[in-house]
Amino acid sequence: MESICISLKATATASPVNISQGRSNGGTVFWGETIRGGWDFGTQLWKSLRAENGVKKAKPGVAYSIITPEINKETMKFEPPKFEAPQADPKNVASIILGGGAGTRLFPLTSQRAKPAVPIGGCYRLIDIPMSNCINSGIKKIFILTQFNSFSLNRHLARTYNFGNGVNFGDGLVEVLAATQTPGEAGKKWFQGTADAVRQFVWVFEDAKAKDVEHKHIDSNADITVSCLPMDDSRASDYGLMKIDGTGRIVQFAEKPKGPNLKAMQVDTSILGLSAQDAARYPYIASMGVYVFKTSVLLKLLTRSYPSCNDFGSEIIPSAVKEHKVQAYLFSDYWEDIGTIKSFFDANLALTEQPPKFEFYDPKTPFYTSPRFLPPTKVDECKIVDSIISHGCFLRECSVQHSIVGVRSRLESGVDLQDTMMMGADYYQTESEIASLLAEGKVPIGVGQNTKIKNCIIDKNAKIGKDVIISNTDAVEEAERPEDGFYIRSGITVIMKNATIRDGTVI
Repeated sequence: MESICISLKATATASPVNISQGRSNGGTVFWGETIRGGWDFGTQLWKSLRAENGVKKAKPGVAYSIITPEINKETMKFEPPKFEAPQADPKNVASIILGGGAGTRLFPLTSQRAKPAVPIGGCYRLIDIPMSNCINSGIKKIFILTQFNSFSLNRHLARTYNFGNGVNFGDGLVEVLAATQTPGEAGKKWFQGTADAVRQFVWVFEDAKAKDVEHKHIDSNADITVSCLPMDDSRASDYGLMKIDGTGRIVQFAEKPKGPNLKAMQVDTSILGLSAQDAARYPYIASMGVYVFKTSVLLKLLTRSYPSCNDFGSEIIPSAVKEHKVQAYLFSDYWEDIGTIKSFFDANLALTEQPPKFEFYDPKTPFYTSPRFLPPTKVDECKIVDSIISHGCFLRECSVQHSIVGVRSRLESGVDLQDTMMMGADYYQTESEIASLLAEGKVPIGVGQNTKIKNCIIDKNAKIGKDVIISNTDAVEEAERPEDGFYIRSGITVIMKNATIRDGTVI
């Protein structure tokens, strides 16, 4: 997924949106200009409540405690709420999340869902990360462009981010802009790339041209800002790479270069503040795929300057560097590209580490997802070490180590789960249904008795029988066995959604 922020009026410009923790690194930032007269994103994310003449001033969206007459005020002590979500006028800033890619590198997890709808962390979906970062940054006018396998993604967005129901995020909107066909020859084409996806819906942003857009983008007066981070040699060819001058301006941009072109993009990254040792380890500056545009510049690039260019990373940004001021923003917090099975698997299991590099528990930056109203998990004589257990699970006399167990999961006695991400289930089966299935020799949803699983991703609603062993002891790197309900990618066994693994199976 890529993200774009555009400023719609002169009175405000875009705050940084990260596909990570959503925090500023403090100090000088190339983007994230003051909003509403002097609010500094890099200095203070949250404001304490102010008192006036001893009376707390109530504000929308903030919870307060009231002492009733029967409470002894002399013995009752409490602290007022200390944090309040930052607010940005949704009329001024819009975020575009490009969620229409096929996600082929994450197959088979994307065989029946869009990449942004892939579960992560036990109870979230990938789309929840950029959505929550937008909300926590005060950006509440959000457009999501979708195309492939978008049903479950659209359903999740409708259930979770309806600003009028459930958790109220204030005066904002979430619009899903799905790929569609329109009259005319050009209108018969689906999205041809990231830039083309935005171009096909450019009319949504056309009214911004009539506004007095200030020719000052952030403190650096940039037309475009590209978020970046240092990158090592092993992964550099997977990213757009850039060279910058002493002011942070991008002077050269190359999308996923290979061979000699890759080596030509090496730079002295000590200019970013890295030590000599780290600069030697990370000789490249990589794009994170998060862009901030002046609205006028975005519309000009898509409709007039490069109307036939279809991709931001490989076409629009490299071309814009030549004639526009394109600025880099160094992101120094946690960030990972989870576009492959291995990187997705590693990033999920990293959530179980102590302390984790990334976590969903920071009260200052809450992460939102669909409210499921599930009961607490029931654990009966289990051993659980360095793991995450989600809501509504049933664990009986099992062992779970360095693993994530998703919502509504069922683990029977004798199950041993190690280094495994289990996505859970979309629905429950009753005890009578489970007993009936077992009596008929069938396999219910969950993991059956005495099954041993290691180094595995188990997709939703998988039915794994008893006495099964999934360990890939032969160290197979790649395999395709859809008829048997699984694939192997980078040595990681992936059990398909709705798959059935029969009793006694050995993988």
